[in-house]
Amino acid sequence: MNLESYFKRIGFNGPFDKPDLETLKNVHKQHTLSIPFENLSIHCGERITMDLEFIYTKIVRSNRGGWCCENNLLFSWVLKEMGYNYTTLGSRVYNSFKKEFNPRETHLINKVIIDGKEYIADVSYGVSGQIRHPLELISGKDQPQLPGVFRLVEESGVWTLQKTGRKPLIPNESFTSSDLLNKSITKKLYCFTLTPRGVDHFLETIQFLQTSPESLFTHKSICSLQTPTGFRALVGWTYSEVTYNHQEGIDLFEMNDIPNDEIDKVLKEKFGVVLKNKLTPINNKACYTI
Repeated sequence: MNLESYFKRIGFNGPFDKPDLETLKNVHKQHTLSIPFENLSIHCGERITMDLEFIYTKIVRSNRGGWCCENNLLFSWVLKEMGYNYTTLGSRVYNSFKKEFNPRETHLINKVIIDGKEYIADVSYGVSGQIRHPLELISGKDQPQLPGVFRLVEESGVWTLQKTGRKPLIPNESFTSSDLLNKSITKKLYCFTLTPRGVDHFLETIQFLQTSPESLFTHKSICSLQTPTGFRALVGWTYSEVTYNHQEGIDLFEMNDIPNDEIDKVLKEKFGVVLKNKLTPINNKACYTI
């Protein structure tokens, strides 16, 4: 496991001798632009683990992506190697169907302290909820980024991440009512406390996420990658390219279904992902929006 190899994987060429905010911002952004958020292993007959060396080999050496427990665990190793003061936290994702936060802490994030200030680093939420830079851990402060305005709100020790975005423009009329779209301008993403979490805290959860019929990840094959102007996503057979602020106050969602025999080509050309095992795409109805 080599930090320079990780930097090459994400295309980071800057100095990293000083664990400051500017360096963290640059590495964080490059990770999101280079490494996909994806759960394809579940639908390729592969097992997802929280073994750090296995994750490093998968993401850095084999040019794959991963979900939060892989990407953000790898990023915690990066933070450690770079000399940052960090803590791993667990968060509960908001279920927009049920209008409540899920009971399990399924989303792993990192808190970083720099010069006495606290920040949330999260390189693996994916799609429109992905932050490009760490967010300052301060309640009620609007923090504008390319995807929209992010906001952390604290109440009784529980922090909630919110995002205010823009209206979607969907040229392909067959997708205007797609359950992959959340047309709410302001939405909740997840909530968390500042209680430190170790790897063991997530072991039962990742087993549930990749095997249970109650897990959204068993119902949808997902691959998404941030771009300089928006993001790309492949959910089942539906491929989307999103351009933020295509028009003032409007995000452009270009969505199309692709043939089964073009899946591998799209994964390679749009996400840089080449799978060793055969993917079985799936897109059943579940609480997941891009």
